[in-house]
Amino acid sequence: MPDTADPDDETPATAVVVMMTGERYEVEGSPKDVEAAIVAASRGSILQLAWMTEADSGRSIAINPLHVAVLESGMSG
Repeated sequence: MPDTADPDDETPATAVVVMMTGERYEVEGSPKDVEAAIVAASRGSILQLAWMTEADSGRSIAINPLHVAVLESGMSG
């Protein structure tokens, strides 16, 4: 399954971040881009968060990279 949306499709790629608590967040960006943001935050300063945009609501959310359990392709990606 590709990590980016079809160029002819106007639906942006999304990824689902599943936390250790079981909470799921569908965020904007391809799984590879979201992974890069999570890895960068984990390598940053102590308690650095990965800031993302929730796909449905457009609200900004901060994810603690130490609490991510699974990353998967979203419904649009």
